[in-house]
Amino acid sequence: VLEDGQKMPGARWFPQARLNYAENLLQARDKGDALVFWGEDKVKRRMSRAALYAEVARFQQFLIASGVGEGDRVAGYLPNLPETLVAMLATVSLGAIWSSASPDFGVQGVLDRFGQIEPKVLICVDGYWYNGKAVDCLEKNAAIVAQMPSLLKTVVVPYLAATPDVSKIANAVHWNEIVAPQGDFLRSAVDGQKDVIFQRVGFNHPLFIMFSSGTTGVPKCIVHCHGGVLLQHLKEHQLHSDVRPGDRLFYFTTCGWMMWNWLVSGLACGATLLLYDGSPFAGQGTVLFDYAAAEQMTHFGTSAKFIDAAAKLALQPGKTHDLSALRAMFSTGSPLSPEGFDWVYREIKADILLASISGGTDIVSCFVLGNPVLPVYRGEIQCRGLGMAVDVFDEAGQAVRSTKGELVCSKPFPVM
Repeated sequence: VLEDGQKMPGARWFPQARLNYAENLLQARDKGDALVFWGEDKVKRRMSRAALYAEVARFQQFLIASGVGEGDRVAGYLPNLPETLVAMLATVSLGAIWSSASPDFGVQGVLDRFGQIEPKVLICVDGYWYNGKAVDCLEKNAAIVAQMPSLLKTVVVPYLAATPDVSKIANAVHWNEIVAPQGDFLRSAVDGQKDVIFQRVGFNHPLFIMFSSGTTGVPKCIVHCHGGVLLQHLKEHQLHSDVRPGDRLFYFTTCGWMMWNWLVSGLACGATLLLYDGSPFAGQGTVLFDYAAAEQMTHFGTSAKFIDAAAKLALQPGKTHDLSALRAMFSTGSPLSPEGFDWVYREIKADILLASISGGTDIVSCFVLGNPVLPVYRGEIQCRGLGMAVDVFDEAGQAVRSTKGELVCSKPFPVM
């Protein structure tokens, strides 16, 4: 259903629909792993679908008790941890709005973003690992909280220490106090609710607030909605990427990049998420391929820079690692060179879908991407996204071929 389809912007998709993004990601409660997490080569965890659902239910009760409801904002200043996924799902299940930034952002960078959206709750971390070194975040957290008057509560996730000292952070609570199954908080929570409440909202109800890069002044807010994100990501995962139930989906990303939002939607396909935080060349420089082999990764998402760097290091993962489960590799962030294509097919696998993909934060998805039923040509992107009126225009607004021009999308689509 599309109303005012000729208006751009202004088109309205499925105006009568009621849905919840989190409900679609949490439908399977009984089948296998929801996620696996590696923090470099230092921390390894896994979480079943049932455990993920239960932890989302408990964190949701904390948010309700903290006064968070439909339309309120919750912010994550976090690495790519299981707790980040839990907090996001609990937030959006209530019809509240999620926004995230990576802990390598400085204090001002975070205030420039979250200061505009006035979150009621901030979730942050005590620190993180990068290239084998521990990076403490508690001082930055305290400085940010002190300058954000909208905050009612701050939740600190333990990553470096079991019980970090949160005494200098205003209104701070430990994550473990909230989600422990027998914790003090739950005994006083709203009726000890065991099921996640899914607040079904309009198709165009705000889901995520993302931010432009900030190259021209303060980063600008970009709002994405429940229906648009879900539809676009299901299309890109299932049709363009061949993600099936039971697949093991990985993307190397921080929570400050839209590929995190893209990755986590994989739960809606019944895939297991392979989460990673830290340097892509931690340990012996092969940690991501170690992860791929250990967890039977089916889809490996990365950047053109990573592929170029791995080629320069003369890595030969196809010889050194068991990549028999791997069916697809994605590259984005910048154009993948023809030599990058050559390296993947020579040194990773001869029969793999290598998809150079391109989209952006402004659509939290892709304009052009892969296609498992078309051939791959070195140095080329395979096809435009299904349902996307993508073209290349010259300066006069005429479509051109085999020459440079501006990428355009000339008709509306659900995730604008």
